Amino acid sequence: MKNKSILISGLVALIASAGAVAPASGQDGRLELAYAEVSADVTSIPIGHMEFCQKRPYECQPLAATAPTALNDDLWRQLQDVNNHYNTTITAVSDYDLYGTEEFWTYPTSGYGDCEDFVLAKRAALIEGGWNPANLLISVVKQPDGEGHAVLMVRTDRGDLVLDNQEGLIKLWTDTPYTYLKRQSQAHSGQWVDIVDGRDEIVTATAGY
Repeated sequence: MKNKSILISGLVALIASAGAVAPASGQDGRLELAYAEVSADVTSIPIGHMEFCQKRPYECQPLAATAPTALNDDLWRQLQDVNNHYNTTITAVSDYDLYGTEEFWTYPTSGYGDCEDFVLAKRAALIEGGWNPANLLISVVKQPDGEGHAVLMVRTDRGDLVLDNQEGLIKLWTDTPYTYLKRQSQAHSGQWVDIVDGRDEIVTATAGY
């Protein structure tokens, strides 16, 4: 019962957080913050993912349009379990140390992998668990120190949530320290779109500056 209470409390806190950035007024710019805005046109695909798709074309196919996943206690628990499992059983190691190359996207091997490998494993586990792949989007971000990184952005009715191998908590994308650059297209898992990360502009506008 204690673990269930913790899970439910976490979900309630997340819902409250989502509500805080999504006020009732549809004209308020903050309403858009729960979901990352993306470009209408496709953009360049990361070289590592392009090579991954060439080897596994069945994983990079057109996707049917779908609504964000309706989050409930069971799905929230599933997200946490998948995130925790890979964060605690996989050791982060660079592609160069593992494979002698700068970029090589694959599933974690023998308990080791870099950030993209974590994301691929989490995405596959959630798809196997019944999640729609159109709501499980590999995303490329820039860390505060300027280094590149990859996370899994999960589209839910509570906003875009982020599963990150560098963070144990699942957070709204707006609550992470990253600058968002691009992600998989919801229409095609082998295509990518730019993320229009306008959080600073929206906050400035609503503050009246």
